[in-house]
This record gives sequence, structure tokens and C-alpha cells, in this order.
Amino acid sequence: MKKVELLAPAGNLEKLKIAVHYGADAVYLGGKLFGLRAFADNFSLEEIVEGVRFAHERKAKVYVTVNIFPHNDDIRMLPEYLKELEETGIDGLIISDPGVWQIVQDTGVNLNLHLSTQANTVNWAGAKFWENHGMKRLVLARELSLQEIIEIKRRVGIELEVFVHGAMCISYSGRCLLSNYMAGRDANKGECAQPCRWKYALVEEKRPGIYYPLVEDAMGSYIFNSQDLCLIHHLPALLEAGVSSLKIEGRMKSIHYVATVVNAYRRALDEYYRDPRNYSFDPAWYEEITKVSHRDYTTGFLFGKPDEKDHNYGTSSYLRDYDFVGLVLDYDKGTGWATVEQRNNFGVGDVLEFFGPSLEVFSQSLTELQDEEGEGIDVAPHPQQIVRMPVDEPVSKWDLIRRAKG
Repeated sequence: MKKVELLAPAGNLEKLKIAVHYGADAVYLGGKLFGLRAFADNFSLEEIVEGVRFAHERKAKVYVTVNIFPHNDDIRMLPEYLKELEETGIDGLIISDPGVWQIVQDTGVNLNLHLSTQANTVNWAGAKFWENHGMKRLVLARELSLQEIIEIKRRVGIELEVFVHGAMCISYSGRCLLSNYMAGRDANKGECAQPCRWKYALVEEKRPGIYYPLVEDAMGSYIFNSQDLCLIHHLPALLEAGVSSLKIEGRMKSIHYVATVVNAYRRALDEYYRDPRNYSFDPAWYEEITKVSHRDYTTGFLFGKPDEKDHNYGTSSYLRDYDFVGLVLDYDKGTGWATVEQRNNFGVGDVLEFFGPSLEVFSQSLTELQDEEGEGIDVAPHPQQIVRMPVDEPVSKWDLIRRAKG
């Protein structure tokens, strides 16, 4: 059985390395130009080269987004940029605009082309069209049911990629004008202000300044506010449908989010491939992904059109039950102490939870803490402060530490 690809977001070089370390088969990222996440850190060409080297050494792939909808002025630099990307050794280019496709052809660069979800491929005829134009992969629109995915796969021979986890856009596969209209920031050029997450109330034309709540909430209504997608319970159905890649959303998310979500899906997939006939879902995988910052989860369109249960009408706030507090840099087997880079304030007496790709989750109370010079301290208050601590079980570089809230 050909194994499906687990595809993870990489908002910067650190996140790329974490994603690969925690089990991603491939990552997708944006350069400094032409991507739809303008407010992510994104990658310089030199960082893309380093990321490709790191990923390829670990048999992972790297895809780069050039998926904005460019106007005339935007495409002047595109031919040269495409040539530079080709030289970095990336494994694929994610595009959405036919004009970008045309410039790729005219430039003659040799890059595998993936059609972005922004292109709204929702039927087999559209999929066949892009197959005939040389696309290697289609990133299907999020607005498809499982049966529609199966039908498209039956009719085309190219790879299909589907989203399985992350934030959902209220607009059709992200094609939104709200941000442009309300905040002057073009979502289709990577600058979305996320007005779908704002609070709204009803105003009557002849009664300006009088705001009528749309629900029993004096603060207004989150009428556009979708829940987050989570399909970890339904991986066998997607694998049997014949998709080639399972995509996790989140280039703006933290390394805690990337590590936790990738690790959970990696474990589920590995368990399935170990014995597909006797596969059994482990609730611990789902429990893990509830520990990242998220909205309530939904299955989106996979089993039919979403209804009122798939939106958050009361709040746009995230559920945050855990704080990410540290990244393991080193472990001394002789002393049982770990060197840790602080990522959030923590101190002696806290109950900390450790996890990693080769580590079963464990918790312990922090009994001692030292600074970089070996002096005892009670708390690590400084951003990215290097500290040392005793740990109850062996840990490894890039294991993460979190702490339950409350």
C-alpha cells in the first residue's frame, strides 16, 4: 500500500524543523513574496535552501506557495523569483492563478505544480482540466464531501490533497473580499484581517447607532465564525478514498501547535499502516490535539454541508487549556537533568507535561531549577531563557514542555 503523505505547515525555519522532527512527510511554506500568509515570518531564499537541505536529509519534501491572485504590478518580479525557487531544490510549487501557471510555462522552470485550494476545485471536470494542463497535484476545495472526493479520484489520475486539520475560512476556500472592504487588507494577497472572527450586530437603516444583537448576547454575534476542522477520527475513510496527501493548516501557529498536531496524526497513520484491518483509534491522539490553542472542532463538509453546530456563535476566542513553556535543548543521562529554552514563564512547583515524537507523555512536579551558570532560581521569567532542571524520565532534543492552565 502506498502511504499517504502527512503535510505540515512551516511558518518559519524553526517550525519546519519541528514539523519534520515530529513526523511530517512534507512541509509547505511561503517565501517573502507571492504567498497568502503575509504576516507569517516566511522564508528568505537562503532559509528555503537551508530548509530544503534539512528536510531532504530526513527524506521529507518542501513545497512553496506562490498562491496569491496577482495584479499586473505583482507579476513583474515573478519570472526571476520562479528561477530562484527552482535553484533551491524545492519539491513543488503551490499556485492558484492561471496567470501564474502561464508564467511558469513561459519561464520554462522545471517545478512540480500543485493547484492551491484557492482555485476552488470542486468537481471532476475541473480536476480533469488541470490534469490536462500538467498539474501534478490538486489541493481540493474544503467544501467537498467524502463521496465527492471519491468521485473525483475515480475520474483523474493525478494526486489529490485534502485538508484534515486547522482553521476554516467562512468564504469559499478562502476567496474573501471582507478584509479588503472593511480593513483595506487584501486576503487574496496574503493580508487577511480575519473580519469573519469579529463581533457583529444588526443595524436598521433609519436608526443609526442602535445595535440589535442577532442572538441573546449583548456583545453581538459571531455569525461568520467557523469552528476548526479535525478529521483525525476519519483517516481510514480518506485513505481508502485514495487521497495522496493530508494537509494540516497553520503557518501562523506556534511550534507547540505544529508539534502536537503532527505528532498525533503521525501516530494515528502509523498505527493504521501497521495493521489496516485491525486498526483501532486511540482516544489519546484526540486528547493531545485538544491541548493546543483551538476552536471547537468540526468535520466540515466531509459528511455533508455544515449547519449551526459547526459554527461558534457565542465567541471567537480560542480554547487554551495549556501553555507551551519550554523546548528541550539537551539531556544529560548521567545526571538526569535537561537543558531547556524557556518559551513561557514557569517555575519551581509547577506541574509540567513532557511530550515528543519518541516519548510517551508524562507529567512531573518541578522540584529544582537552575540558570545557565548553575545558580538555583525559583522561576524562569525571561523570554527564551536557558535553564536546567531534573526530569523524571529521559528526554531528547526538541521534546516540548507544557503546563495545564488553572
